Amino acid sequence: MSTKDEIVKSVPQNGFVGHPKGLFTLFFTEFWERFSYYGMRAILIFFMYYELHEGGLGLDRGTANSIMAIYGSMVYMSGILGGWIADRILGTRRTIFYGGVFIMFGHFLLALPGGVSMLFVSMFFIVIGTGLLKPNISSIVGDMYSETDSRRDAGFSIFYMGINMGSFLAPLIVGTIGQKYNFHLGFGLAGIGMFIGLIIYKLTEKKYLGIAGLQVNNPLLPEERKKVFTRFGIIALLIIIAGAIGIKTGVLTMNVFSLIITTLGIVIPTVFFIYMYRSEKTTKDEKSRVLAYIPLFISAVMFWAIQEQGATILATFADGRTQLDIGGFHIQSSWFQSLNPLFVVTMAPLFAMLWLKWGDKQPSTPRKFAYALFFAGMSFVVMMIPAYLSGGTDLVSPLWLVLSFFLVVVGELLLSPVGLSATTKLAPKAFAAQTMSLWFLTSAAAQAINAQLVKVYEVVSEFTYFGFLGSLSIVLGIIILVLSPIISKAMRGIN
Repeated sequence: MSTKDEIVKSVPQNGFVGHPKGLFTLFFTEFWERFSYYGMRAILIFFMYYELHEGGLGLDRGTANSIMAIYGSMVYMSGILGGWIADRILGTRRTIFYGGVFIMFGHFLLALPGGVSMLFVSMFFIVIGTGLLKPNISSIVGDMYSETDSRRDAGFSIFYMGINMGSFLAPLIVGTIGQKYNFHLGFGLAGIGMFIGLIIYKLTEKKYLGIAGLQVNNPLLPEERKKVFTRFGIIALLIIIAGAIGIKTGVLTMNVFSLIITTLGIVIPTVFFIYMYRSEKTTKDEKSRVLAYIPLFISAVMFWAIQEQGATILATFADGRTQLDIGGFHIQSSWFQSLNPLFVVTMAPLFAMLWLKWGDKQPSTPRKFAYALFFAGMSFVVMMIPAYLSGGTDLVSPLWLVLSFFLVVVGELLLSPVGLSATTKLAPKAFAAQTMSLWFLTSAAAQAINAQLVKVYEVVSEFTYFGFLGSLSIVLGIIILVLSPIISKAMRGIN
């Protein structure tokens, strides 16, 4: 097994804006992966609920929103499986490639006119593919730098820019093609994006990545393989049989499936917390930090529950309740999905400079989480104004959505990078990797809960919906702010 020093030495250390050449490979692979994913996501909700004569599937809007939430939750849950496969079987390099292949096939299947059945098959491929690729590509970025390399944080920042550049351009390009011409053509374009990413990856990985990601960190022993594969096979078979029986008898409806996902989204992280806290490998100080992490986890779930509705509730609001014709120019409703990455790219450097300037005087982690909840809550509270002024029927100015997206991104920059950092610091040493998976489960849990919340949007007024969730986020933020000294103390010296 290769050591960290051997991995770093094998990577050409200069050549891409002063960084290891491998960053070029990973930057553009991730750029095109995000282009494909966010391009598909920008038009998927409309494809599901537009009528058949409009090129859609004709599903009711509530069901479409629920499917989108379930989809997002499963994408984040699948990252646990992707990390395990990389660590125990394939290594990160091969896992990333196979993930990209799955994603590409998923998009190309969506490009075919196959109805609802094809939709679910394509979703399966994209969920598995994203779970294989997403957590592992970030891991290789870290592998290219030594622990003391001063370029490390800057390297991740450049990589993060690739993510957001792909996310920004995709809705503008894929969204326009999908909505103006044909949804299937848009999905095909997303698939081509992933294909381009795979070509770049395969043409440059050997030359630029050295041996990074080739090793299997904790390979299955020969005697373990048969036992593990047998268990996986049995579990998969039981799930398929149960699903087939449920569908055949009419028991497994979309509502029942969404409840199952919601339950898993809550139960899985709960089991994680209990297991880590009760483990003999967790020290007394680490147990205290695990307890301190719980309110941060709950805060993150509340935040992502609002943020992720930008692709569901706010997307449908943009499509049906927003004035899209301005001075003879038509705005595609999918374009609003570019606002989030645009604001992230423009404001992230400002936040980085702010924390650097404040140094030790900057707010504690719990206080940053509290402020993030305030901004998330306000992003929904401001939507009460157009909902009220329009009477719930008239078209409203697109600037309301711009303001809402802006406010939630301010919250995201207070919570997302801070949460990643806090997770690595608060994690018990024996559960470092699993705790990082736990952080990603905040998004999975949020979207699992959203699978139920989006149904409420169809039966209450917009004013009530935005007001309740926005106020709930603000109230939770106040609670976290009040408890922040206690949480900070329980973090046992971690800031």
